[in-house]
Amino acid sequence: MKRILIAAAICLSAAFAQSQWKSLFDGKSFAGWRDVRTLQVPGNGWTIEDGAIHSTSKPWINEDLFSLGEYTDFELEFEWKVSPRGNSGVKYRLQDAVFLNESLPRPSKKFEDTLRDEYERHPSDRAKLKPNEHGQLYTVAFEFQLIDDNNYSYKLKDNQQTGALYSFIKPSQLVSKKPGEWNTAKLVVKGDHVEHWVNGVKVVDASLKSPVIAEGAKARWGDTHPVYKLLTEQPKKKSPILLQNHGDEAWFRNLRVRSL
Repeated sequence: MKRILIAAAICLSAAFAQSQWKSLFDGKSFAGWRDVRTLQVPGNGWTIEDGAIHSTSKPWINEDLFSLGEYTDFELEFEWKVSPRGNSGVKYRLQDAVFLNESLPRPSKKFEDTLRDEYERHPSDRAKLKPNEHGQLYTVAFEFQLIDDNNYSYKLKDNQQTGALYSFIKPSQLVSKKPGEWNTAKLVVKGDHVEHWVNGVKVVDASLKSPVIAEGAKARWGDTHPVYKLLTEQPKKKSPILLQNHGDEAWFRNLRVRSL
């Protein structure tokens, strides 16, 4: 009798754990996501294609796809693939989103200076974006990098390869499949601790408060830039999950999440 009760308890526990998973994509619509096609000045960066969420190539407005749900500590599982020479990612712990009219004159051509200018002068307005202008919604967040490692348009640094905590921590190994082939991935975020998994292999196990984060942010942005402050202080712990449109084709399916 005792064994039966234990077995029943184990089954109930397993069933309860499984029930905590929530699907983020129904395979046919943007339910649960902010549909960029319905925004003021609609975007064309995302479609549904063959049962997958699809980031389009060279959209009018480069913008990530935001989940409507927000998460603090969570586990995310999904499948993904990129086109040849493609670049994408999954972002988390979103700190800010800044719209840029990329057609406006700027004091510098350097992107980091452009973003600083936007923070200081706020010259961009999505609602006033003209058909002949190009826009971007830049998101300040941490990124699980997904990319064509072997054929990208320039030689990637180690911390820019698939599975990396982008620009900060390199993956322990490269285990992604060829462009056009489906991969599995898992992202775990709990407190300051994050794990990136690709095709069943844990490739990043790190802390968002690691000195490497501050060093990397300072190297790119400088320690007086607003983005440096956001990435090092991380005032926002609860945020949407973001799928990145980097101007290339990528596909996502079977996305599910559970809070930890």
